[in-house]
Amino acid sequence: MQQIAQGAEAVVTSDGKTVLKHRFSKAYRYPSLDKSLRQFRTRREGKVIAKLNELGIAGPTLVSVDDKEMKIAMSHVSGNVLRDVIEADPVPYGQKFGALVGRIHSADIVHGDLTTSNVIDVKGELHLIDFGLSEFATKVEQKSVDLEVLRRALESRHPDVAQEAYDAVIESYLETYPRGKEVVARLTGTVQKRGRNKRK
Repeated sequence: MQQIAQGAEAVVTSDGKTVLKHRFSKAYRYPSLDKSLRQFRTRREGKVIAKLNELGIAGPTLVSVDDKEMKIAMSHVSGNVLRDVIEADPVPYGQKFGALVGRIHSADIVHGDLTTSNVIDVKGELHLIDFGLSEFATKVEQKSVDLEVLRRALESRHPDVAQEAYDAVIESYLETYPRGKEVVARLTGTVQKRGRNKRK
């Protein structure tokens, strides 16, 4: 296994076929709290991936969840990271991205970190990865925040194509998710205004 990523909470390794995500202990946390948090997040991430697999939504296939060692094993998704290719074709990629988000929101799941680094283009089909911040969510507010994270990620990483890509995301999202209009209305009416006020 070779390390391919490390975040604030986990180390990710892969042998090219299987990815292993290990949530490591945090020394500054009280041991029992640290264990319960890591167990909860490991179990939740495993359940999210399992649900997406059940629904046929493109992403890694869950192999196993070990909530004692705090490890999740899943299939390795090989392809082009959307971050590296979206600027060559922002509208088609935006449409595919929006449809993908619409499908997970229809399943009452929010990703939590919708960036172009967490999407892989596998022979023209977009796959979501990294569900460490994902959760089951029924509220319009939670889904609108998910879209706002995506919008800001596009503006930050891909400023030259952000608007056209995001417009394509929203167009496709509205076509895919039956409650999409409610989510977008909350996004533009409350979530974005709240963000602007925080930045003032």
